[in-house]
Amino acid sequence: SATVVSLQVGSHRDISLESLSLFRLLEPHIEILVLGTGDRVERLHPAMLKQMRECGIAVEVQDTPNACATFNFLMSEKRIVAAGLIPP
Repeated sequence: SATVVSLQVGSHRDISLESLSLFRLLEPHIEILVLGTGDRVERLHPAMLKQMRECGIAVEVQDTPNACATFNFLMSEKRIVAAGLIPP
């Protein structure tokens, strides 16, 4: 089953630990968060990624088309995955 929620960000610059807090609250606990940062891969703050890892969530940052493909692949492998996607 899938749940759709709106990630309240306008661009990759708006992605913060606070904006990702929702993903830490989901049940069942997600293993992997795939973030699509639009037309290209954008660098996110390393401390934020580290804090997500400390919560038990691996974060994959990709351009949005590849993030969609990765999300679909992980879902097909029955992984507990979520995606935060910024339109290209």
